[in-house]
Amino acid sequence: MKNRLQDFTYLNLYQNSNQIKWIVVICSVVISFGSIFYTNKLVEELKEREKRQIELLARALEYASLYTDNLTFINQEIIQQNTSIPVIVVDKEGTPIEYRNINFRKNSSEEEKNEKLAKELVKMKTEYDPIPIEDAMVYYRNSELLTSLRFYPYVQLSVILVFGFLAYAVFNQSKVAEQNRVWAGLTKETAHQLGTPIASLMAWIDYLRNSPVWEENKEVIEEMDKDVVKLRMVTERFSSIGSTPSIQPENVFLVIDDAINYLRPRISSKVEININGYANHIEALINKPLFEWVIENICKNAVDAMKGQGSISIDIIKESEKFVIIDITDTGKGMDKKMFKKVFIPGFTTRQRGWGLGLTLAKRIIEGYHKGKIFVKNSELGKGTTFRIVLQGSKDGISEFKSEDFVGQSI
Repeated sequence: MKNRLQDFTYLNLYQNSNQIKWIVVICSVVISFGSIFYTNKLVEELKEREKRQIELLARALEYASLYTDNLTFINQEIIQQNTSIPVIVVDKEGTPIEYRNINFRKNSSEEEKNEKLAKELVKMKTEYDPIPIEDAMVYYRNSELLTSLRFYPYVQLSVILVFGFLAYAVFNQSKVAEQNRVWAGLTKETAHQLGTPIASLMAWIDYLRNSPVWEENKEVIEEMDKDVVKLRMVTERFSSIGSTPSIQPENVFLVIDDAINYLRPRISSKVEININGYANHIEALINKPLFEWVIENICKNAVDAMKGQGSISIDIIKESEKFVIIDITDTGKGMDKKMFKKVFIPGFTTRQRGWGLGLTLAKRIIEGYHKGKIFVKNSELGKGTTFRIVLQGSKDGISEFKSEDFVGQSI
């Protein structure tokens, strides 16, 4: 019972992950702005306190210049107690005659001290108005503590943002890792489940070949054999997704041609598919069963977009020694630009009975296993769509590239 409750709680958390993210973001924002508001309030209170302290200091200096009685008390209890607020007292001509809490470089000369005082005086004039006393003016600025406290909330906000970003990245990474485990487990189990009935079908086909019905039903049995071969290929594909597939140089034209030859008799006869291989010997690093799956998924989506009538053009070109480009163009209904990325999201589909996994699977195969790129190159409503696949063409190493590097190129 306890395990079921834990699973149920986890499921709710997983399903409501977007809401949880927003709750975390909102809480972080509230905490950040609350911290800024409270710290600014403290800063204003300290600023007012320091101002009163300087006013008291100014009055004490003025009193000390007029009366000598209780001078020791004034000096010790008021003037000497200021150990943090920088203060400069100047005469009528603006010449510094007294200062406190001004940091000088060790072994500074009188000239260097005067330059330092002049610079500090300029800063003080920009921060606060001076406090007049008898035949002099008292200038001051914020203490180091107050200055640090003023910037503290922004530093704190930066730390919170970094923490939030790291938490978000970890959460996403864990979600991706979990999805990978689900994909691998599902595909391995599917391949395992398909193994037994496929072996049985192969045995029955062998039996039919050696039976009296062979001559009368030869074409039917051969088509059945092709479908069993296809089932074996599907099983191999699922096994490859559930493990690390073998990637090796393959003739791209021949691989695509094999996939299309199998697909042609199983789609509408009103759909024309043309493969334009500008060089039939172009090779790329691919896993043949998985790459054929990608081509089939994209072409089936194109057939659906054209409602079973139109044409599909597949263009193959060797971009360089490193990259091979495949453009798959249909004459379907097209899509808005805002849909270019959405079509690869799991579960996204425009069909009533679609699962929305075909293009998601294609993206995973191309980018996850082949270290390539797949994206919508361009699309126009009512005219059609072009999907672009970029594959690694060299065995010398996996090259880094971005999809936008190949968007504007034509072949």
